[in-house]
Amino acid sequence: MVGAIGGAMRRRHPIPHLWLMTDERMGDRLWDALARLPRGAGVVFRHYGLPLPERRRLLQRIAQIARARRLVVLAGGGLAGPDGVHNQRRGRGLLSRSAHNRREAIAAVRAGADLLFVSPVHPTRSHPGAPALGPMRLSAITRDLPIPVIALGGMTPERFKSLEALGIHGWAGIDAWMVARTPAPDRRPDDHDQE
Repeated sequence: MVGAIGGAMRRRHPIPHLWLMTDERMGDRLWDALARLPRGAGVVFRHYGLPLPERRRLLQRIAQIARARRLVVLAGGGLAGPDGVHNQRRGRGLLSRSAHNRREAIAAVRAGADLLFVSPVHPTRSHPGAPALGPMRLSAITRDLPIPVIALGGMTPERFKSLEALGIHGWAGIDAWMVARTPAPDRRPDDHDQE
């Protein structure tokens, strides 16, 4: 039973439903993407291709914006975000992990992850040619997991609506936050300020 293998969740923040995954191909569009995120959303800072000093400076700048906008920021690749880490050993705050199959999902739970990004749900520009999971395989991977699951890969607000019935907690994207649109993607009630 998967529930028996997970430890107690250690959270400083509620787990956001909406996430931005950063990478260096965003360029200056990163700032527009951050501006589109609603308060209470999350950011996973990656930018793995940048030199470490540049990554640190960029993470600090994002963290300043996040504080003002009440965004949750996790960081991967050897850096710690103000609210936790992604695909690393547990530090302070939240621990998120990525999974592409059931074995990786269960390993993430056993490692004490607080949330899980499962990908690629749909075809995506960031991993061209990678086979998409689709809703059925996503459901099989995430069945009975005791932690929130975030769908990643070709996600849009419309595609997320079709996954909610599977118990998927939220969605993450890169391109979805960079498209030219004025309104932010659909928000859930708890994505607003929680005064």
